[in-house]
Amino acid sequence: MKNRMLIGAVALISTVALGGCGVIPGSGDSGSTKVTVWLMKDSVTADFLDRFKKSYEESHPAVELEFKIQSWSGIGPKVIDALGGKDTPDVIEVGNTQVAQYAESGNLRDLTLESMRDLGSEDWLPGLAEPGSIGGVQYGIPWYAANRVVIYNKDLFKDAGIKNPPKTRAQWIADSEQLNRDGNQGMYLPGQNWYVLAGFIWDEGGELADGRGGEWQGSLNTPAALKGMEFYQQLQALGDGPKDADEEKPPQSDVFAEGDVAQIISTPSTSTLILKKNPELKGKLGYFPIPGKTAKAPGSVFTGGSDLIVPAKADQRSAGYEVIKALAGAKWQEELATTMSYVPNKPSLAHVIEGEESTAAMAEGATRGHATPNSPQWAAVEADNPIKPYMTAVLQGGDPAEEAKAASAKITDALAGS
Repeated sequence: MKNRMLIGAVALISTVALGGCGVIPGSGDSGSTKVTVWLMKDSVTADFLDRFKKSYEESHPAVELEFKIQSWSGIGPKVIDALGGKDTPDVIEVGNTQVAQYAESGNLRDLTLESMRDLGSEDWLPGLAEPGSIGGVQYGIPWYAANRVVIYNKDLFKDAGIKNPPKTRAQWIADSEQLNRDGNQGMYLPGQNWYVLAGFIWDEGGELADGRGGEWQGSLNTPAALKGMEFYQQLQALGDGPKDADEEKPPQSDVFAEGDVAQIISTPSTSTLILKKNPELKGKLGYFPIPGKTAKAPGSVFTGGSDLIVPAKADQRSAGYEVIKALAGAKWQEELATTMSYVPNKPSLAHVIEGEESTAAMAEGATRGHATPNSPQWAAVEADNPIKPYMTAVLQGGDPAEEAKAASAKITDALAGS
């Protein structure tokens, strides 16, 4: 569930953290309908949750909300047990890429009609909506999103004579080369940042895996996916990022904080770590969406985030959906965006973060968001991720087509349960 680390990083913006596996009890009277909601630790602040609870119970006097805060560690088996009827809550927050796994159990409520009628599902961010829909059935209601942007050092850009962030891949490469001429690293990109690679593959029209034939097949060896890897290789060569490690080894925030790296690709919340390491960079950090192939649209990005689901065996299924309708509706989406610096579930709501450079850049990129392949077995791919060694092999001089073929075969085996 490495995509959850993306959201965990965003949660650093929170000023108040919720306690793990705690309960925020309801305040309604004994005759109330109790709706139990599982939310994940640090998804929202305690203040946000208190305000939502108070507002919702005032407008729904017959409802008592009980929030139970869960830890991401070990959450998969716990949700599966709950869906099977063991201490089943009425609403569960899940990672957007986990919905397929839980839908496979057959124990999720179909929310297709409700989402179309009440929530304007046609306008949802694709990176949240698509993984929540399995076989044309909407099981997951998009709640919030976060994605990667380019974080840059404004002083280094100014010193290199670069007045505006690039809008196209070609200009991005040219600017990064210019930044290198001043003795800095134009781009620090580790060799195994496979979520970034996924965006470049999607830009070319490719996929990490393809399930259109009825059976999932790894597809890193398609011409489109190989073009995405070719661009990654070109960009990665513009700095000294390790070819055999990801963005955590060493932490790229620490590398950027040294002051001679012009750009990294990360979530905006990484700036919190950068400034903690080097407070002198305060006011010097800028943000822009990953550039696209043309200036008409930013580059594709992996969208991490959360969906809300209703167990089919929940006691209060209808009342649970009403809570989801509020959380996913315009009012509380705007509150969530301004409180947590998340991207709202609809592009039309992004106006609330105008003026917030980092979040606005993230929201612009989110319009080109995607999720990992919508297979219930995708977690098995990430458990022993063959994409990362494939990337290293290519960056170290291996034949891209042969390495991609071998990695695709491993993805196919994992998706088949082998």
